Amino acid sequence: MRVIADTSPLNYLVWIDLAEIIPKLYGSLIIPIEVHAELLADDAPVVVRAWAKSLPEWIEVQTPNVGLRDDPRWKTLDLGERAALALATAVHPSILLIDERAGSAIARSLGLSITGTLGVLDEAARRGLIRLPDAIHRLKQTSFRYPKAIVDRLLDEDARRLTS
Repeated sequence: MRVIADTSPLNYLVWIDLAEIIPKLYGSLIIPIEVHAELLADDAPVVVRAWAKSLPEWIEVQTPNVGLRDDPRWKTLDLGERAALALATAVHPSILLIDERAGSAIARSLGLSITGTLGVLDEAARRGLIRLPDAIHRLKQTSFRYPKAIVDRLLDEDARRLTS
């Protein structure tokens, strides 16, 4: 399975100490060099910067097509999102991990399958890799912004799944 990630999902999974679910779910991960740079940036959480200094072997860093990355239609997106979209356009992954709404909408319009941090956590819980309530609790301790209704629905579905 070919999976590409934008910065946000990887950042938050590392921050809540659940990055190890990525290879269990997807095998490996491809990130653009711009995403790697954002993970190393001074404003990234210390734990994320430390993790990104020595990426695990299941992550491959690639350089996207600069012409695609700088597509004027994507100018409202940050550099990491544009790079992830450019790489996904070229590589045609099974899935693109991206959180931001505008980037997600563009990815869908390009015919890409997407999921975000919450989707990764939900899938990991469905496969019995994590306890979703614990992961959501840790995620709420970070700067992650989320629609309360979606988190409530995921937790309700998880509780029903566990009791049935």
